[in-house]
Amino acid sequence: MSESNSRQFFKAVELEPNDTALALADVLDKLAFDQRGLMPAVAQDAHTGQVLMLAWVNRESLGVTLETGNMTYWSRSRQTLWTKGETSGHVQKVVSMSFDCDGDALLCQVEQQGSACHTGRESCFYLQVDNEKNRVVIAGDANPTSS
Repeated sequence: MSESNSRQFFKAVELEPNDTALALADVLDKLAFDQRGLMPAVAQDAHTGQVLMLAWVNRESLGVTLETGNMTYWSRSRQTLWTKGETSGHVQKVVSMSFDCDGDALLCQVEQQGSACHTGRESCFYLQVDNEKNRVVIAGDANPTSS
């Protein structure tokens, strides 16, 4: 899909009233993946709202996620699909999935079993900026063997 066709599709969707139903296949076909065929996906805890991690998806990983209900991503380093928790057991069950207004980012609300981060922390976002004291504070307990 060309970038302009994708942009036109999502621009037209802006004018639709709430509760307008769009065919999932049509929306998936119009998504604005980057030049590598990827888009960022944010995983958020469906119960607490905490952002757990950011990873990348492609069209294939979205299909697997929708088919299985388990978050499946594209590993840029290994150049392959990976289902979260396939080795650790710390899976992410999809509760809801939303695309942003440009169709170039994904938000997945998940039920996280175990830790989301490979460090064993609940969230990958544990390096917190304390601008007043000009420092970054490490938050959360780490258990590197648990992810």
